[in-house]
Amino acid sequence: MTRNEARLFFTMRLKNWPNGTLVKVFVLPDNNALHNRFSNEVLGLYPYQLRRVWDRQIFSGTGQAPTTVSSEQEMLDRIATTPGAIGYADGPIDNSSIRLLEVR
Repeated sequence: MTRNEARLFFTMRLKNWPNGTLVKVFVLPDNNALHNRFSNEVLGLYPYQLRRVWDRQIFSGTGQAPTTVSSEQEMLDRIATTPGAIGYADGPIDNSSIRLLEVR
């Protein structure tokens, strides 16, 4: 996956996977260290920029914000059990229900 594609998914602008499945985005709270690292290093955005995009979509009625989970483990559990889910984690993932995507 390219950085641009990842940005489109996490800013809620791409709503479907190429096969038509609805995308369900999971993120950690804005003040979480992993969320900050993911936003900066992978997406090339600051967390407040992501929040601004989500808030604009909510208040304009054109979209919604991603689902916020309280921990990395909850994120992995939700991704494993939700069709079309996307999120992020730190370190190796030992769950055969989760496909890893590399952002380049």
